[in-house]
Amino acid sequence: MSISKIRQIKKDEFFISEGQVPKKFGIVINGLFRYYYISDKGDEFTKGLILKGNVLAAYSAMLHQQKSLFYIQALEDAVVLEIDYNLWLELQMQNSFWDKLLITLLQKGYCIKEKRERELLLLDAEARYKIFLEEFPTLEKQIKLQIIASYLGIKPESLSRIRKNISS
Repeated sequence: MSISKIRQIKKDEFFISEGQVPKKFGIVINGLFRYYYISDKGDEFTKGLILKGNVLAAYSAMLHQQKSLFYIQALEDAVVLEIDYNLWLELQMQNSFWDKLLITLLQKGYCIKEKRERELLLLDAEARYKIFLEEFPTLEKQIKLQIIASYLGIKPESLSRIRKNISS
């Protein structure tokens, strides 16, 4: 706890912004976040949705002390346990428990990333939407449909068509 602090983040505020060199990571105590990119044309691409109990980090940027290539944004008012990365590294050197925790967290993240990549590459939009509904049963009522479409890798009008087909 000595290397962390509780932080309140308002809806639409950023935990990390594109271009920022991250010096912190967080654990979501309450709330919902998304990772997203913005293209040169201004299109948004939602990379991931982060729920309560999960880690927020632009990990590779933090690890290499480079600028983040994406945003981490609160989709609702949230509470985060914010952890200073450099202090975390000091703790990690003192006790192998922290290495084991890091490995566990990275393994979880890798499995999520691998599953998501497979779905985006091999499944059609309707199948991805059905998986979204199974994995996030309440989110459709909580977040904008354009964010869901962005997460699914489709345009909002395609999502509307899919929703209409499923409901009929």
